[in-house]
Amino acid sequence: MSGRPPRALQLPEGFRWFGPGDPVPLSHIRQAGAHEVFSSLHQIPYGEVWPRGDIRIRRETIESAGLRWSVVESVPIHEDIKTGRGDVAARLSNYAETLRNLAAEGIYTVVYNFMPVLDWVRTETDHTLPDGSRTMEFNPVHFAAFDIHALQRPGAESEHDPDNRDRAAIWWATLSESQRDAFIRGIIDVFPGVKWGLTLEDIRTLLARYDGIDAPILRKNLARFLEVVVPVAEEVGVRLAIHPDDPPFPVLGLPRIVSTVDDLASIRGMAESPANGFCFCTGSLSARPDNDVLGMLEAFLPHVHAVHLRNTRLSSDGSFQESGHLEGSVNMPPVLAVLLQEQQRRLVAGYEHWRIPFRPDHGLTMLDDIGKPPGITPGYSAIGRLKGLAELRGLMAGVQYSIRHKDA
Repeated sequence: MSGRPPRALQLPEGFRWFGPGDPVPLSHIRQAGAHEVFSSLHQIPYGEVWPRGDIRIRRETIESAGLRWSVVESVPIHEDIKTGRGDVAARLSNYAETLRNLAAEGIYTVVYNFMPVLDWVRTETDHTLPDGSRTMEFNPVHFAAFDIHALQRPGAESEHDPDNRDRAAIWWATLSESQRDAFIRGIIDVFPGVKWGLTLEDIRTLLARYDGIDAPILRKNLARFLEVVVPVAEEVGVRLAIHPDDPPFPVLGLPRIVSTVDDLASIRGMAESPANGFCFCTGSLSARPDNDVLGMLEAFLPHVHAVHLRNTRLSSDGSFQESGHLEGSVNMPPVLAVLLQEQQRRLVAGYEHWRIPFRPDHGLTMLDDIGKPPGITPGYSAIGRLKGLAELRGLMAGVQYSIRHKDA
């Protein structure tokens, strides 16, 4: 065989879209070379049922632009389910009904996460790199300043490295009131696709709900969630894909249970079903130096239902920056080679759901996107993700050619 491989043998290329209010329109996503859309109904409050009519409207909107809504990212997990407190039964029932409604509209891959209180955490969402492009960064000294001096969480001092604690106090003292406000807002108001307008007091209230909840209890609550929703997912053909913690280590005294290879093995053991799988995010997992990202992918490959391809550049002080998609700590060529070989295996085996959609996760803010009016979710400007998608598509074509001709 020669020439460009059939589309069926490639990973379906996706882009995240936050809905009609997203400054990046569907027409631009299509021009970027994507064919799939990862999207969510962010207007529906957490814990409520997604009406089938609303799902249909979103699907038809995406399809009218020549694209396919292939992955739901995400159907959020209500805090009642995570804490095991409140009206858990109703929240679980609503989640199951949402899965039924999604399947009825032909959407079968559903991403979710089990991170308490906050989703991904960064200390700066507009860090300027030497070439002038902008990225997101996690700085443990600055995070200690937030935890100890802004949030003033009881016991926070003992959970941070003493040197970081001292440096955090010095750094915090240099900030003006307006700089402190902007710093705090950048940490607590970065929920993808929605602005809650949370305050520090709101965060304290949310944290209080986790008093007495450690990692074993949080795992128990995840297992209860899976016990209820996996049978429904199996019934309607939905594949659940849990996203790793971001970053993959404890923050704000909260447990993290989707951070390591042992965590992923534990989740697989909670429900031995094709419906129980992973959204494999190379960026999230690579922010922990002891994670072997490629090894983790190989270990759980049959259970990978969607992929986020992203890279990070780690520093010895525990900080990390999001880097270009082919730069940083993740060696992307073998990652793509493993994914392409797995997709081909699924196709040959005749699996109904053999496709492994991916998207370039996050992207640098660069070129004309720098200085545009606010409204773009950090990491989700158009040009940086277009660059990442172009790089990944080129790499995928090269890896695929190599695989197809290795015995020639």
